Amino acid sequence: MERIILFDGVCNFCNASINFVMDHDPNFHFKFAALQSEFAKDHLAKAGMNTEDFDTIVLIEAGKIYTRSTAALRVAKKLSGAWPLLYGFIIVPPFIRNAVYNLIARNRYRWFGKSENCRLPSPEERARFI
Repeated sequence: MERIILFDGVCNFCNASINFVMDHDPNFHFKFAALQSEFAKDHLAKAGMNTEDFDTIVLIEAGKIYTRSTAALRVAKKLSGAWPLLYGFIIVPPFIRNAVYNLIARNRYRWFGKSENCRLPSPEERARFI
């Protein structure tokens, strides 16, 4: 099953999160693409989603699209170590989970900074990026 994470390529927090996922994904469950990429814009447009507002992580899994805290928890579920335990928070109603997610998303540039360019993968990582 193909799983693709779409992330804000200029957000330092988002880039650090993608590095974290790659470090804890020894089975290569995930591929990655910046929300600013044509690939992401095409998929978001087909799903009727905004292609200009990059305030959420997007997970495409088995043709379904997940966003915000649901996407983050579904990613955690596939990571190595104890991280899959976080998936237990899926029982918390989305409006509560997403309130926390939205607080971080709204402040991520202020708290963690922003790059002028999207992340460039290393040659070893390149195969995991779309």
